[in-house]
Amino acid sequence: MDGRTARARRTLRIISDAHIGLINDGELKPSAKQIAARAGVSVRALWDHFKDMEALMASTAARQLAEQDEAFNPVPVGLPLAERVAAYSWQRAEILEAIAPLARAADLQRPFSEALQQNLQENLNRIRNDVERLFEAELAGLDRGHRTRTVLSICAASDWANWKLLRDSLGQSVEEARAVVENTLTALLEGPTTGPENTRKQNP
Repeated sequence: MDGRTARARRTLRIISDAHIGLINDGELKPSAKQIAARAGVSVRALWDHFKDMEALMASTAARQLAEQDEAFNPVPVGLPLAERVAAYSWQRAEILEAIAPLARAADLQRPFSEALQQNLQENLNRIRNDVERLFEAELAGLDRGHRTRTVLSICAASDWANWKLLRDSLGQSVEEARAVVENTLTALLEGPTTGPENTRKQNP
């Protein structure tokens, strides 16, 4: 890496740090001037690295996802179901609380941002893959349609949109919201296994 590339990467990191810092301080839609001032760079330097605020938001969100992946410690699949559900609900609570400020800021732009929509889809894919890994023993006994519905229900219960509903709209504490997620997952994975819409594969 030559000196120019290294400086460019440092500047990108400084701008991203400033952006995240302002959002974490409650400024969900910081201006370019605010971000540049906090980063200690000129507004022109900011626009030299990002074509618009959408590009900056997408870059910051992608960085947070990458850091989240790097720090991710999967829940062991060998635990009993109740312990897996409890551990997973705590893990999701910690992640969702950590990303909450940036997620709230992204919500203000996401309907109009293709890049943020792509980041959202990538995050949902991560959640789905981990759900299928962690609860494969329970999912393996379901027919295809029921398996898909169960996986998607767990993903919906574990995602930011549900967490935001519990925390912001319903006024639940972190522990209360986490308990709701745990209860939901327990019901989905230990619930009724008979009936026309909820059947397990029968062993021959």
